[in-house]
Amino acid sequence: GLCLLVLRVFIGVHVFLVSCALPDSVVRRFIVRVMCSVLGLLVRQSDPRLRGAGTRVFIANHVTPFDHNVVSLLTSCNTPALSGAPGFICWSRGFMELGVTGSRAELVDSLKEYSAQQGNPPLLLFPEEAATNGRAGLLRFSSWPFSILDEVQPVALQVRRPLVAVSVADSSWITELLWTFFVPFTVYQVRWMPSVPRRADERSEDFALRVQELLAMELGVVSTRITAADRSEHMKRLRHTAQRLPFAPGGDPGCRTSAWALLWGGSLVPPSLPGGAPEDVRVVVMAQQVKEVLPHVPLEVIRTDLVQTNCVDTTIANLLEGRVPFFPESKEAGDLPAPSTSQAAAASGIQGSVAAPSSKPATKQFAKSPVERHLSLQERKRALYDYARR
Repeated sequence: GLCLLVLRVFIGVHVFLVSCALPDSVVRRFIVRVMCSVLGLLVRQSDPRLRGAGTRVFIANHVTPFDHNVVSLLTSCNTPALSGAPGFICWSRGFMELGVTGSRAELVDSLKEYSAQQGNPPLLLFPEEAATNGRAGLLRFSSWPFSILDEVQPVALQVRRPLVAVSVADSSWITELLWTFFVPFTVYQVRWMPSVPRRADERSEDFALRVQELLAMELGVVSTRITAADRSEHMKRLRHTAQRLPFAPGGDPGCRTSAWALLWGGSLVPPSLPGGAPEDVRVVVMAQQVKEVLPHVPLEVIRTDLVQTNCVDTTIANLLEGRVPFFPESKEAGDLPAPSTSQAAAASGIQGSVAAPSSKPATKQFAKSPVERHLSLQERKRALYDYARR
């Protein structure tokens, strides 16, 4: 792998020089495509007869930072730079600089002017605005790419490579490039789809949703409503959780929705936990956290619920509110039946002498009135949540 990396770095410099020296033409695309195969970038396409049949805007799903470079090896197209400072790096990566730094409305106006000139190549746009692994789901499409023209052509992209995952979350384009040079090969599959016109009186949001559904069906994945902003927020929470739990290897002990599991190729329910697996270690770490908050709850019950929820806070709430029945481990509560309500959960917690920091010392008996018992339960829940989050 290291030998391939060093060799391909030198070859990559020559590929870059050749692509800069030759004008955009069929000959240039053929030469660069052959040279890219030496770099391990294998590009395949399906239904090339549908390619660019008078369409001025291509719409594609986003998998890697080099999707626009791969498509440009098959047909002439331009992708506008949406982020990053303009300059040599932006130009060398193959992006088109429009000089627009304002809102999306200004960008759409500039792209409309660009598309109105017949001599310009078609636009290649990525409405997801963020890369995913492309195996399980699509991010929600932004509507601005569908405000430029009334007809677009979807392009389905699939990428696979051995040994290393494609499009690791939060990695830079340099890291992705080095991994591409390191592995033996990376296969890009480009599938051209028929053009999709806008319906009469159809809004851009509805047009975007319809094209997203068509692409999802072509790729065999889920069309989600998660946006690129949701993805960024999710990655911030992952980094924050990693700082809080440095000994949990690669895991997120916080909550994950099923949609996120789909997007990143995970299962909706964590798999069975083999001995010594990273998933097992992560569940053990989370189980110890819950056990510190609720020492009277059996550890096996905690682990079983964590496998289902994958979230410390949700498991604590389930145990406190009686959604998960269990027999307390304390001697005082040994003869009590399994709790089925929030009052029963509170009773087992009180009789088990749960040590939780709060402004008042926890009582070991029920209050006389239901109102006092309810207030005591709410205070204990708040204290337990605060302790768990620390």
